[in-house]
Amino acid sequence: MANSQLYVYNGSGLDIQHHEVDQIVDQFNVSELSQDQVYWLNFHTTEPREHFERLFDRLGFHRLTLEDIYTEKQRPKLEEFQNYLFFSIQSALPREGHSRLEVEQISFILGANFLISFQQRSSDHFTEVRNRIQQSIGKIRERGADFLMFRLLDAIIDNYFEVLDEITEVNRNLEIRVLRDTSSSLLTRIELQKQKLIELRKIVLPMRDIAVQLEKTNNDFVNDITQPYFSDLKDNCLAILDEVDGHRQILEGLSNVYFAAQGQKMNEIMKVLTIVSTVFIPLTFIVGVYGMNFKYMPELSMPYGYLGVWILMALCALALLLFFFKKGWLKK
Repeated sequence: MANSQLYVYNGSGLDIQHHEVDQIVDQFNVSELSQDQVYWLNFHTTEPREHFERLFDRLGFHRLTLEDIYTEKQRPKLEEFQNYLFFSIQSALPREGHSRLEVEQISFILGANFLISFQQRSSDHFTEVRNRIQQSIGKIRERGADFLMFRLLDAIIDNYFEVLDEITEVNRNLEIRVLRDTSSSLLTRIELQKQKLIELRKIVLPMRDIAVQLEKTNNDFVNDITQPYFSDLKDNCLAILDEVDGHRQILEGLSNVYFAAQGQKMNEIMKVLTIVSTVFIPLTFIVGVYGMNFKYMPELSMPYGYLGVWILMALCALALLLFFFKKGWLKK
């Protein structure tokens, strides 16, 4: 698979090209792009860096933009330059059975009629967008690069919803297990789910802020017709944040139920131990009395004294058990 794809399209035509990074960086030139077509150049890697340095020099992009692309765990932000708009966000994909989200930084450079996207590794977040372009679904082939950017961001937010769906499914299973499973692994799973939600919230919040900025921005790269679409992105982010907060409250409740179940289990154990101890207290007293080494104890010389003591202890134990049963202390 080639490390980059170039989509060139308009309402009447489409051309898809696949190139290695070292090939496309020498071929792609902003000044030579046709004004009646949209160009989407997507990279599945940011290595080797020297190729991208050469590309940025040829296209006249600022070196700070390049540094932002290569900065590890770059906080999502949006910056306006004279001939392009730059922003980076973090995508998230569900990983079933994993304790962390699959997070990837994706950067975009938006120009008048071109969009360049940089992914850190070979992973496709934009299958639906490619299908829309190839099959001319909706308005995407009739609109500019700013509408393409909206579609890409919308696809990333859809990935957020997929992550949320995976978390929701796991939370449902935890709700079922928490009442019958009091093992420590369950509490660990609940805490891992909390961490996923915190991580997702940290990813979605900056995306919401970028959507707000794009909705209100005033520049030549975002058309007035496209701006209202970014309001929809903002609303989707707010919906995700509301669901994240709701799931966090559910998990807090599950933690409380877990500890309550642990406390109830401990109470049951203590009740059993208390009943056993209470039953043996009078028996221990009787055995202790007749275990004393006094010479003149009349019961010691009785022929049925030993049997009588056993009968007395049995009656004491039965009487206590009957008393506990009538009180309901022996019932679960």
